[in-house]
Amino acid sequence: MLRTPTLTFADRFWQIASLAIATLVLLPLAAIVWIALTPTGEVWGHLLTTVLPGSLQTTVLLMLGVGLTTGITGVATAWLVTMCNFPGRKVLDWALLVPLAVPTYIVAFAYVEVLDYTGPVQSLIRTLFGFKTSRDYWFPEIRSLGGAIFVMGAVLYPYVYLTTRASFLIQSASTLDVSRTLGASPYGLFFRVALPLARPAIVIGISLALMECLNDIGAVTFFGVKTLTFSVYDTWLHRSSLGGAAQLALAMLVMVFLLLWLERFGRRKQRFDSGGGSKHRPPTRFELGRWQAALALLLCLTPVFVGFVVPGLLLADLASRRLEGFWDSGFLDAVWNSLSLAAIAALITVLISVALAYALRLNPRGPLKFAVRLASIGYAIPGTVLAIGILVPLAGFDNFLDARMEAWLGINTGLLLLGSGTGLVFAYVVRFLAVSYGQVEGGFGRITPHLDMAARTLGRNSGQTLTQIHLPILKPVLLSAALLSFVDCMKELPATVLLRPFNFETLATTVFEAASREAFGEAALPSLAIVLVGLIPVIYLARSSASSFRTQTSKRQLEPVV
Repeated sequence: MLRTPTLTFADRFWQIASLAIATLVLLPLAAIVWIALTPTGEVWGHLLTTVLPGSLQTTVLLMLGVGLTTGITGVATAWLVTMCNFPGRKVLDWALLVPLAVPTYIVAFAYVEVLDYTGPVQSLIRTLFGFKTSRDYWFPEIRSLGGAIFVMGAVLYPYVYLTTRASFLIQSASTLDVSRTLGASPYGLFFRVALPLARPAIVIGISLALMECLNDIGAVTFFGVKTLTFSVYDTWLHRSSLGGAAQLALAMLVMVFLLLWLERFGRRKQRFDSGGGSKHRPPTRFELGRWQAALALLLCLTPVFVGFVVPGLLLADLASRRLEGFWDSGFLDAVWNSLSLAAIAALITVLISVALAYALRLNPRGPLKFAVRLASIGYAIPGTVLAIGILVPLAGFDNFLDARMEAWLGINTGLLLLGSGTGLVFAYVVRFLAVSYGQVEGGFGRITPHLDMAARTLGRNSGQTLTQIHLPILKPVLLSAALLSFVDCMKELPATVLLRPFNFETLATTVFEAASREAFGEAALPSLAIVLVGLIPVIYLARSSASSFRTQTSKRQLEPVV
């Protein structure tokens, strides 16, 4: 039996460093609570009676609509590509993930361009039927709560599709075959057997989609939907009330923790997903008839078409008309700013993830485990909320340093951290640490503890064991963690808008500013650049999930039957 070795001074160093990192990551949350409880002026009463009720109701309705849309779309498509044979199934198996490459704010401005009164769809309707004004016919208003639900559901359903598809794949074929033997129809098999087994995975996928929905600022701004996120943004920038924005942010944190509880509750029963054991094999797919296969193909193509093809074609068309903008200094500066900030943040995020995961490997007990879990909730915190928690501590430090340097040396340092983009990198690290940490923790989990024991026996300390043993093994994992973090940083909008230095633009803020001015042509080229970069992790995700399942299945089939 393996015993945890006695911790040395080097081991203690990892523990202390990791606790310090976790404390630093949690600083924005503490700042939000402090600002919300000590506001300047009597703003809470006004917000409580005028802003909060409407924003809260709109947010709840938006989340209900997005949850229902993503749940139905994700589960239905996952079942069809996993359990049914029809033309194009293998392509759709990964193509259904590609809407993840397009941020919600880009899809939002694309559909405003397509479905608005002056867009091609309504223009064609007026031409075909001879209508003169919008009063002559009815057409759904895209700039509405329904439009926001439509756009977010089209982009975020892959979260549910991915988790549910994985659950359907690992469900024991024996369980499903027994149900067939007992006379279960395909519909009965889905509703009475497969769906209950996949319920935890569905809950997790919907929770992830709702966290992204709660974080969104671009789409709700374009559509004029006043959610809590929009109200935080509006209260801070347009009403100049940081305390009021912090109080609204605190209300958002309550919703975040409810979503986290929902996700944990769903994961708690995840052990019932699989029939497991050495007899596991992929489920037998249903053979569909001609019309059934055509319907399945249509149902699976629709979300891909709505969530990726239509926005992608529009962006490509608009960008092709403004190719001269590729050499524009503003665009090139935005590309450089996005790439450099994302690369720095991704590198720091991976280094912190390695430190946290390795410290937890050395001592998986005590307060460190709790601190690391708290430090990993940053992904669930909306960017607007995070920006408030970062701005105040860093601004306070900048002002303190500037006052001391001017008094001692006569030097004016100004906003040293916020003005240099350090605050923005800090926001990226806190926000996407969970993405990187999940990858790194999983990589460490696949390394047997016997290697650590052998390294210690040969006289290696914890630092040497990490650099000489673990890191070479973890190279593919570290690369994937850096890649996912990099692309998430490239796409991030709310914190970037609020924390960027003056006259500092990224691709995301360029799109936001142009679309806010209804200058969709100017937004096309940077939007297309973000989408192309976003395709990289989606392709990786599709390939890694498929190969992971194949490896897992082959290992189970090779295990001896007890």
